[in-house]
Amino acid sequence: MSFGLNSFLKKILPTGLFYRSLIIVATPTVILQIIITVVFFDSIWIKSNRGLTKSLVGEIKTLSDVYTGEDQEQINYLTEQFKYNFDFVINVKEEELPTISRERKYSPMDRSLRRELKRVFGSSNYWFDTVAYENLVEIKVNSNDKVIQILFPKEKIAPSSVRLFILWITLSSLLLISIAIIFLKNQTKPIINLAKAAERFGKGDFVSEFRPSGASEIRKAAYEFNRMAKRIDRHLKQRSEMLSGISHDLRTPLTRLKLQITLLDQKNISTKMSKDIDEMDSMLSSYLQFAKSQIQEESAATNVNKIFEEIMNEKNNKNLHLNFSNEIIFVARKNALKRCFNNIIENGLNYATNVYVNITKTVSRINISIDDDGPGIPINQYKNVFKPFYRLDDSRNLNHSGVGLGMSIAEDIVRSHGGGIELNESEYKGLQVRISLPL
Repeated sequence: MSFGLNSFLKKILPTGLFYRSLIIVATPTVILQIIITVVFFDSIWIKSNRGLTKSLVGEIKTLSDVYTGEDQEQINYLTEQFKYNFDFVINVKEEELPTISRERKYSPMDRSLRRELKRVFGSSNYWFDTVAYENLVEIKVNSNDKVIQILFPKEKIAPSSVRLFILWITLSSLLLISIAIIFLKNQTKPIINLAKAAERFGKGDFVSEFRPSGASEIRKAAYEFNRMAKRIDRHLKQRSEMLSGISHDLRTPLTRLKLQITLLDQKNISTKMSKDIDEMDSMLSSYLQFAKSQIQEESAATNVNKIFEEIMNEKNNKNLHLNFSNEIIFVARKNALKRCFNNIIENGLNYATNVYVNITKTVSRINISIDDDGPGIPINQYKNVFKPFYRLDDSRNLNHSGVGLGMSIAEDIVRSHGGGIELNESEYKGLQVRISLPL
């Protein structure tokens, strides 16, 4: 039972901290105002209305008794006194009481008036209407085969303080809730900023000028986040610089070896050694590219379509086919994203004849599929392809050099942008690389 109730509450309650805090603050205020209103309405307004109605019906009863007498001068005198002192409009008519009731069933004023009139005049000797006139109440009572019509202001049985009370209690509630919203906004804003900074940092963006603010606990969390971000940035920078430095330093002896090989007379040996040195040079280039992918780059609004157009112009290959419809703008690190797409396209052109790039956009994501018509990759090797320095021994590796960092770099860049990358079998019987990026 409790589990079902918890599940139901989780579905209907908001998930955001601000709205949950607002409910915690506003709910007691609203409940308190409702209780105060009910207590006031029951103990003050209804009792006051009942007393006013009882007094009014007593005055009407007195007037009705006056009309039972035979002294016309006295009747006229008392009628004028009632009109002047009690603000009555009195008419005596030779007619019967109306048969159509104009009583409102759910009106406290009507219920109180009906109760008193029934107690004094009986159930069939009166008729009243509280809706025909905006500010007047009409009552008709039987008296000596005559009908006495009395009109009087509604204020005589409906205290005007009720409207003022409801107005003030509503305005005060709105004022208190508005103040609570302002304070809650100020308290939750630092948490939202911290969450956004953590999200940006998780996507690989460089977080700068993030100042801790808010309550002491939030400030402490933000301060520790800044320290953690700086440590991670420093570690990544040191690793990238070390890898870049090693790769750069190794190129110097390789260059000297190339010069010495050109001086050898034995061409067969020099040719084999040149191939080995070229392979080592290619490996160092891959290492440098991997190091560059770790370098921090500021994110900016980037046109994804133009990135692929630049790659297409640089490749100048008729076997590279690009298909997109609408212009897509994405906040990203342009150079890193271009390096990712270029690695995948270059891989497809190396192992296949044709490469097809298709770009689509939904409400919340960008979907990019890169297909080729090459030999493909076994399904059980899909996960291994993204491991650093992993090289396949199947047909996609024949006569092609590489150190197994291209797909690893591509995955790292896509993940750092909050996206996902996966491999599937292409409709062209080759490999399909699907990339999904959040907008």
